[in-house]
Amino acid sequence: MTGVLENAWRILNFTKNLQVRIMRFLNDEFLVGVTGIIFNNKNKVLLVKHTYRNLEWSLPGGYLKAKEHPTEGLEREILEETGFTVSIDKLLKIRTDRETGRLDMCYFGTFIGGDFKKNNEVVDFQFCEFDQLPVLIPDQVLFIKQAYEKRKQILKHLDNAAQDRNLNWLRKLLKNN
Repeated sequence: MTGVLENAWRILNFTKNLQVRIMRFLNDEFLVGVTGIIFNNKNKVLLVKHTYRNLEWSLPGGYLKAKEHPTEGLEREILEETGFTVSIDKLLKIRTDRETGRLDMCYFGTFIGGDFKKNNEVVDFQFCEFDQLPVLIPDQVLFIKQAYEKRKQILKHLDNAAQDRNLNWLRKLLKNN
């Protein structure tokens, strides 16, 4: 069924909102969505400007295809919508919305590179620091804050591990001299 709908979307060029409504009507199961909090090397978060949302700016993401792993699906969605290559690093949150029949997984990851490609869903992008975020869906702001905290913990752990390796190297050097 999904392959038939994908072909119909391409031919009929429905808006994303209309596609979702039709999918929700035809499916009695949860739609599985993925959302990404993508950090660049300056610790800023990738936001995209959608053509079909009430609030212009949001986190990138989309729906999974059948048999697709969530991290692969999110990487694919971001590549398709922006032209950017990313690495999805860690699951942050899973939530459900019974009213809309949606399960959403939020991950955070790392921007690798690429050139932005405008399309019919995403017309712009920006990397923002937390204190300079535009108006976003409240859940997304909360998830971004949680991702910053988790990322800070991970980077601190990695930094401590690197310091331990350097300290061990220094001890060996001093011992041999």
